[in-house]
Amino acid sequence: MNVLSSVYLQYEQDVVSARSRGRQLAELLGLSTQDQTRVATAVSELARNALMYAGGGQVDYGVDAGDGVNVGDQRLMVRVSDQGAGIAGLDEILAGQYVSHTGMGAGLRGTRRLMDHFHVVTGPSGTQISVAKSLPPGVTLSPHEIGRFQAALDGAGPVTPVQELQRQNQELLRALSDLARREEELASLNRELGDTNRGVVALYSELEDTASLLREASREKSMFLSYVSHEFRTPLHSMLGLSRMLLSHDDGDLSGEQDEQLRLLRSSAEELLGMVNDLLDLTKAEMGGRELTLEPLDLSQVLGTLRALFQPLVTPYGPQLIVEEPATLTVLYTDAGKLHQILRNFISNALKFTRSGEVRVSTRRLEDDRWIEFSVQDSGSGIAPEDQARLFQDFSQVGVPALRTSKGSGLGLSLASRMATLLGGRVGMESVLNHGSRFWAILPLHSGTECPAIATPSAATPPLSSPGLGDPR
Repeated sequence: MNVLSSVYLQYEQDVVSARSRGRQLAELLGLSTQDQTRVATAVSELARNALMYAGGGQVDYGVDAGDGVNVGDQRLMVRVSDQGAGIAGLDEILAGQYVSHTGMGAGLRGTRRLMDHFHVVTGPSGTQISVAKSLPPGVTLSPHEIGRFQAALDGAGPVTPVQELQRQNQELLRALSDLARREEELASLNRELGDTNRGVVALYSELEDTASLLREASREKSMFLSYVSHEFRTPLHSMLGLSRMLLSHDDGDLSGEQDEQLRLLRSSAEELLGMVNDLLDLTKAEMGGRELTLEPLDLSQVLGTLRALFQPLVTPYGPQLIVEEPATLTVLYTDAGKLHQILRNFISNALKFTRSGEVRVSTRRLEDDRWIEFSVQDSGSGIAPEDQARLFQDFSQVGVPALRTSKGSGLGLSLASRMATLLGGRVGMESVLNHGSRFWAILPLHSGTECPAIATPSAATPPLSSPGLGDPR
């Protein structure tokens, strides 16, 4: 440190002089008004401590020019030294854990916050405290400038306590003015925040109203679809019953043209009934599909019901339905309606979109008999990889339109996926072009268990084979 001036501490007046000298040097070095006040306050506190607790001392002022190039190394330096008994419990004082009725410790901690650099060396032979404040950019501490600063300090006259008090009052007024300005800015900011909060509250209220309207509209839509779908089913069943009776020739023979027209009518009615059933299932899932009715189910009975349900749809000219009996006695604790809905969608899709070969339904136990996999494998032509990702989306139909033997709403697989999720499981598929497809559902034996990430297909699954004519979903 290049020492520019020194003040010896013997009397109270010397503390005033030390404070004034620190502020003068800070002003000469181009520090801001606030930094000048910080330096003067720090020097005053350290000088008063040296006089009060050590009986006197010395304050040295100087500058650290660093390498003369790096501005960040240029600092105003102040060193306060005494020959007292040292500072006991320095670490506790600086940590704020020391309490003294004389106030010792608060000054040191405050000084450290005011300055950019703070260092203490203390012992039985005395104490030396060094503090520093970085200079603003653009200040060049050449030897000529340092000499000019020293001459200015030497030429400055002594400062009386009254003058220093006046200066402190001016600093206090400036601080109060800055505080008032900041309070006004804070009040303005609080008003802006208040306006913003009111706007956010109003926006939330509007969003809640909109969400309520959307929920009501969704409920009305679901109710409408449910009523319409339900009402459509009665005349469709009547059309199917009448066409079946006429095609049985119980009331007399029909011409070839009449027979063909009735078969077309029956086919169209079946397709429309399938779409109506899908829409009804969708509305049920939206309105109350998250409620589960759990009950014990015998796996053999479940498969037997499915076999009886779909057997009338099997013809000598289409794919054969093979429902494999489970290898062991298995009882599931699940929702019967949702389980049947998943399997019905898989099997009906396989029968509708496979023209020859077979549709095989099988089951197997997984993961220490805590899970069961239902598999429906067909002998269709398979599904292209780019179409497989869309299979479980609402109203999604993929495949080659020219090969479709039936039409649908595109809701069956998406509903199956929703039902499996509600039961705590998941669905998936794998398909190889010209080698058929396999759709599977992994469900817990006791619903409510999280579904594991089980790799499929497994070695226990028959290979995809027996190419058919078409497999659009």
